Amino acid sequence: MSHHTGRAPEATWVARWAGALLCLAVAAVHVVDQGGISATRDPYYIGVAYHVLEIAAVVAAVLLLIGLVRLGWLLAAMVAVGPLLGYILSRGPGLPDYSDDIGHWTEPLGLVSLAVEGALLLLSVPLFVRSLRRRTY
Repeated sequence: MSHHTGRAPEATWVARWAGALLCLAVAAVHVVDQGGISATRDPYYIGVAYHVLEIAAVVAAVLLLIGLVRLGWLLAAMVAVGPLLGYILSRGPGLPDYSDDIGHWTEPLGLVSLAVEGALLLLSVPLFVRSLRRRTY
């Protein structure tokens, strides 16, 4: 098998399952935060960002579980970084037309989200880098 596919059967099942579960946890936290799967947050671009994140998290989980680890870990890292950045911006300076969360640094669901995204980031980045160094044949 070519190393360009990013398929790495030697990646441990434990790490791949942990990454997949963390991705699904990120999606679940954001579904709860937006008020359900069919709900959309205001302003519209925030609602769209939530839906894109949730879909990306599920796709990353699937990629990890089927063994496409290079792409899976890359997408998982993005699933972690995106909401971390959104948390900082929405609670700090705020976002365009969205100031509801400014200063709410200790909101319980936000703290859960930070913990899950932080764990996913700490898991996915080193494993993505490792997938770049390994060649599978």
